[in-house]
Amino acid sequence: MVGFRKHRYTHPSAHVIPRPEAEANLWAEGFGMTCFLKKTLFLRQILRPMALPNKKKIFNDPIYGFVSIPDELHFDIIEHPYFQRLRRIKQVSMTNMVYPGANHTRFAHSLGTMHLMRRAIQLLRGKGYDISDEELEAASLAILLHDSGHGPFSHTLENSIVQGVSHEELSLMVMQKFNEIHGGRLDMAIQMFKGEYEKGFLSKLISSQLDVDRIDYLKRDSFFSGVAEGSVNAERLLEMMEVVGNELAIEAKGIYSVESFLVARRIMYWQVYMHKAVLSAEYMLRNILKRAKMLNQERDLFATPALSFFLKNPHPFTDGHDPDFVLGKFCQLDDFDVMTAVKVWRDDEDRVLSELCRRLTDRHLFKIEMREGEFEPSYIEEIRNKIAQLYGWSLEEADFMLLQGVSSNHAYHPKKPAINILYKDGTMKDISEASDQLNISVLSQPVVKHFICYPKELRQ
Repeated sequence: MVGFRKHRYTHPSAHVIPRPEAEANLWAEGFGMTCFLKKTLFLRQILRPMALPNKKKIFNDPIYGFVSIPDELHFDIIEHPYFQRLRRIKQVSMTNMVYPGANHTRFAHSLGTMHLMRRAIQLLRGKGYDISDEELEAASLAILLHDSGHGPFSHTLENSIVQGVSHEELSLMVMQKFNEIHGGRLDMAIQMFKGEYEKGFLSKLISSQLDVDRIDYLKRDSFFSGVAEGSVNAERLLEMMEVVGNELAIEAKGIYSVESFLVARRIMYWQVYMHKAVLSAEYMLRNILKRAKMLNQERDLFATPALSFFLKNPHPFTDGHDPDFVLGKFCQLDDFDVMTAVKVWRDDEDRVLSELCRRLTDRHLFKIEMREGEFEPSYIEEIRNKIAQLYGWSLEEADFMLLQGVSSNHAYHPKKPAINILYKDGTMKDISEASDQLNISVLSQPVVKHFICYPKELRQ
């Protein structure tokens, strides 16, 4: 059956590109149409204008409802493969090992931050602050692309796949590439992202201790994980924002919303992001990549072309490779590259790699012990020897089954740029000083926990 070839993007008034009448007849005959209908169909296609791209798109977001793409530049960037890749990267890495619903992506989060940024600027404009359309566009693009440099499983493998380069640096590379493609239209966005723009409060909306990034991920992550205590009142926080000089501030009557935000952040970190089982799964995945890199120096392991490149080149940006080539390879990577390899490595001849992959895919996670102080070296060595004895492995192999780490978190960091509370008389105070709640001073203190992970069989 021969049909009309549809344009990739269609407008309601222009659906198809006409073809010769003979093909229209064949298409119509397939549906048993009369001669009159055949001619009507053909004439209708002739009289319609050529189809043009429809870039007025709307996303239905479960958090905010309808989120619209404001213009063609945003549309073209969102449509680009470098950005579409974020659909295949989980926002909260291995958290679905504990909370099955936590499968949302960096793509959805990025759209959410764009929506909040535009809403925040709309509210600030309504209060009389001078923010031009160009600045609105730049801030919107900067926050849209702020996570574009995240690799597979986000923070979990940030220093495992590409070493020596942070996701912020990679995001900047992606933004610079888009700036090159679009003839310098992201110059201002890059300045804001780097914190170099003259109106510093716009950069603070992108990255600070109370920015639209944090507001969105707390609200979004709490929703999909089902941890209601982590939710925040995004609209209230944005409504209370003011600009003093070149700094962001929160009206004094919004102080309780800020306190709630900080408490929610603390809850989400320890109940979700740093949950014991999540930490165990993440460190197991890191050790899998560590073992795979070691083995790949001796023989070629199964991997997708993109993953294979980084297994062989752990420092590609400093090893003399073309930066554009490396960035292109990086932007081909996503969660599926890693998990496909992990599933295949289950049956690898290396017993260490095989065992780790089997345990991760079957969710047979390591037991985790946590304490405030460091573990005694004698205790670590005892567990190491037990692992070697349990599996009949060497001590070097046993090291891959013994994971050690430190988890820490500041709900509010007193040494970073403050969250300012603005009073009616024009004075400002740091939230830690302004709050009448004792818990804010407590939240300003870092919480540090040392942990070790090892096979549960050792304790049976």
